[in-house]
Amino acid sequence: MPVQHDFPGTVDTDLFTSQNPPDISSCSFTHTTDSSLGDSSIPVKTKRVGFNNEKDCDGDDVSSVSSSCSVSAQHVHASQEDDQDPYSDVRSRMAELVRLDRLDFGCPVCPPPSLEEKAAVDNGLICRIPDMTFFTALTTYFGYAVVVLFGHIRDFFGITLKLKTSRYLQSEPPEGYAPLLNSWEHFYTKRIYHRIQDCFNRPISSTPGAKIEVLERVSPDGNKTMEVLGPVPISSPYEDGPFFGTSDGNAAVRRCTNLGSYNYLGFADAWLETCGHSVLSCLESHPITYASPFSEAGRSSLHLELEGIVADFLGKEDAMLCNMGFSTNSTVIPALVGPGDLILSDEFNHTSIVNGARASGATIRIFRHNCAAHLEEVLRDAILNGRNLGKILVIVEGIYSMEGEYADLNSIVPICRQYGAFIYLDEAHSIGASGASGRGCCEHCGIDTSQVDVFMGTFTKSFGAMGGYIAGNQEVVDHLRNISAASRCLSSMSPVVCQQIITAFKVRGKNDM
Repeated sequence: MPVQHDFPGTVDTDLFTSQNPPDISSCSFTHTTDSSLGDSSIPVKTKRVGFNNEKDCDGDDVSSVSSSCSVSAQHVHASQEDDQDPYSDVRSRMAELVRLDRLDFGCPVCPPPSLEEKAAVDNGLICRIPDMTFFTALTTYFGYAVVVLFGHIRDFFGITLKLKTSRYLQSEPPEGYAPLLNSWEHFYTKRIYHRIQDCFNRPISSTPGAKIEVLERVSPDGNKTMEVLGPVPISSPYEDGPFFGTSDGNAAVRRCTNLGSYNYLGFADAWLETCGHSVLSCLESHPITYASPFSEAGRSSLHLELEGIVADFLGKEDAMLCNMGFSTNSTVIPALVGPGDLILSDEFNHTSIVNGARASGATIRIFRHNCAAHLEEVLRDAILNGRNLGKILVIVEGIYSMEGEYADLNSIVPICRQYGAFIYLDEAHSIGASGASGRGCCEHCGIDTSQVDVFMGTFTKSFGAMGGYIAGNQEVVDHLRNISAASRCLSSMSPVVCQQIITAFKVRGKNDM
């Protein structure tokens, strides 16, 4: 069976120690090995992850490439500072932890790029994606077809025979009421997801590093309920070994390669050796929470310091904090635009952006993913046919979390400037983890941050914390502090979390992450 290795949340050790970092941002590779082969090499096709109407290294047209690349901290290098740097030893320990993690777990270092990849690095991000065989695709679709078919058969007999398990499908809603269940969503949840839900929402009992301990669960009723296996006497096949063991609570655990966390810079690993002491000492002078929104009594000296660090790091006049990354988009966008305004949103934008755009009451138009030509077409149509059109806000993500692709800022920014549209850039997955110094997609694409009107980002990925931020000019940020629900209604970010983020900036180097 092929075995895949990927290392989300880990960092190449040579990027930590390099005096002269590479000019391009590399990505983590998916390295597939087959135990039946004598070596770890398999035929792969090199594709450039990025933008529409491009060509891959073989000269084939690539209209839309989805990357399996975890946007890891390999994009980021650490500057070598002088001997007085108090965090130089911390950086060295982080690099050593990465090396030991890979050796201990038997994970090889990602293979270097091929000659063809090196020849194309100046044009964008490089990933090596193994070709999927027709047999693999066919059997996958066949498996889904079987599950869907048997699900419909179960529903048919449940309605026909009036079985208790299908009573909600049998009843008709009263006149004037909407149906209780959406047919497809209910069908997918009950007949498809329900059968495989033991594979998801897995509780863990370790830090989310390159390797992770997952609690084993059992279901006595066909996946209707799940129970953690323990605390019980552990018996085969749950004996201690390289892949199975017990947690501190005597529950059975499975040791796995972690492909599900966005611990990009590894701050969730060995926390006491990186940020832990600063965070714990913060509790001597600050509470766990100020129990108040930012706009009332929830803004402390730590919040002011962190806002200044973020603004300086991005080259903007000011920044404001939010206590949750998702709510940053969903509460700030309605404060920026409203009825009479226009939002142009990439079709692959995150759900938080979709929710915020819908809540704003503005007119929403969707443009094809990363297609600057279609964006311009929609913009021109809106300007020519719109009546009393207010602000125009173009919303894109720096790195699209589901596709692993960078936004084509080099094409999008000039179009927005030409037509007088404002740019809202979501850097949740790119800040700290892309660009030569970790400043995100603008640095990766060579775009000055002054060309982007509003920056949004989160601290949950690269900084090992929680919450989000908005950065922009002073007028915009002051407006959001007074108007947005994130500032007026939500409790402010915990000072302990602020200290974690501040220390993470210092460990990585505030001016050169």
